[in-house]
Amino acid sequence: MSHIDLIRAAAERLNGHAVRTPLMNSPFLDEIAGRRVYVKAECLQHTGSFKYRGGRSAVSALDPGTRAKGVLAFSSGNHAQGVARAAAEFDVPSVIIMPNDAPQLKIDNTRALGAEVILYDRPNGESREALGEQIQAERGMTLIKPYDEDQVIAGQGTCGLEIAEQARDLGITEADVLVCCGGGGFTSGIALALEAEAPDLRVRPCEPEGFEDVTRSLKSGHIETNNQQSGNICDAILTPAPGEITFPILNRLCGPGIVITEDEALRAMALIFQRLKLVAEPGGAAAVAAALFHANEIEGDAVICTISGGNVDAPMFARALEHANT
Repeated sequence: MSHIDLIRAAAERLNGHAVRTPLMNSPFLDEIAGRRVYVKAECLQHTGSFKYRGGRSAVSALDPGTRAKGVLAFSSGNHAQGVARAAAEFDVPSVIIMPNDAPQLKIDNTRALGAEVILYDRPNGESREALGEQIQAERGMTLIKPYDEDQVIAGQGTCGLEIAEQARDLGITEADVLVCCGGGGFTSGIALALEAEAPDLRVRPCEPEGFEDVTRSLKSGHIETNNQQSGNICDAILTPAPGEITFPILNRLCGPGIVITEDEALRAMALIFQRLKLVAEPGGAAAVAAALFHANEIEGDAVICTISGGNVDAPMFARALEHANT
């Protein structure tokens, strides 16, 4: 099946399960950005992020015998929760390998969804892949990768189908679509959906400063890696490099990346709360930060941006609110 066929099939399987999240607008944000800003609120998705789409897509695509043995994932938190919930919905076991520096809220929520959580030492370079291979061999579980997985990309692409339809309803025919980007599953899935359904909507990856591997990869034309694996508040979108599957899609379909600072992410979180009454985590606010504070890098009278997740610890959210009215 082609990528778009996989996305449309995933949409059928997710129908009645995933939330069709709204595309929201605030005149206050429009004024800051100097154009109309439309925000796709995936923080309102099950488990608080777009990752439920990919998790449910991948788990539901497994044959029943394979699925019954359980699923394994590695994640800093949002993919973990998406896969854990999907596994629970099918009443199959799940094991999630999470970094020991992940937000405690994400670790606690993943356990609350019924997953067995195994922590690894990300700051000191312990390999989650090696740990995952060991567990796979011991338990016969199916590994669901966080972004470099066709069925995960297909699930994330269902968000792009919704954006195309919602933009069409609003009369938006040309715009940049800013997407919070880690390994590129969400970004590539949306780009594939828009290529088929709204080809004049151009996807732009948005990343935190110091972890802009996709932006650098798009400039060089080949996969670039990050020098470090942690050390930024945008934990949800910190990845080593674009995926082997995702990068060719990104390279073919996306415009230049936009790089945001931690301070911009925090300011965006405060404005999202003030003006849209939504909660965003730092990485989930990256695209809104790009829309608001990098207006000179964007084209057109309107821009669409994602809030990819809202799973933020209370202390971090309080820190963001200190940026209110700044």
